Amino acid sequence: MRKLIVSMNVTLDGFMSGPDCELDWHFEAWSADMARELSAQLQATDTILLGRITYQAMAHYWPSRSQDLSFPREDLAFAEMMNKHRKIVFSKTLDEASWNNTIVCRGSVIAKIRELKQQPGRDIIVYGSGQLVNKLMADNLIDVYTLWLHPVAIGKGKPLFKKLRRRISVSAQSVTQFSSGVLALSYHSR
Repeated sequence: MRKLIVSMNVTLDGFMSGPDCELDWHFEAWSADMARELSAQLQATDTILLGRITYQAMAHYWPSRSQDLSFPREDLAFAEMMNKHRKIVFSKTLDEASWNNTIVCRGSVIAKIRELKQQPGRDIIVYGSGQLVNKLMADNLIDVYTLWLHPVAIGKGKPLFKKLRRRISVSAQSVTQFSSGVLALSYHSR
């Protein structure tokens, strides 16, 4: 069965973004070794799941990156995969998807995820998309949590575990330290 992986940037105080979705703290710590690790993670998958808000931000950003001559070369492989991978955006309000290889899903998130996990293929990954991740946590559908822990506290914002209604037990799988001080902490669900 395919695994569902959540890959999320978080601050030391547990926020995935600032109160208005700010990610400046994330970009400040970006490094070439993080780009390589993120590309390797994405290469092991073939499907990206997104909520509407994250989808719209990424659909605005990624399509032109692989042709942008000022775009960092170490991020090029990641940009190409982002554009080529199948993307499923969960939204009740989005009418159509402009980013190539994107399907808008209006039905049951849980039913769709269970269906996807049973299909052949590589693993499935979720980037950002806090509301979607909270729904997946509530229904115990996440197999791997990769938390990119940034060495910064922002004091307020959107917490990763905002709507946690039950205890989640995980086992530590790996820790990778990057030159910027960011740690990639990988946990498998029990």
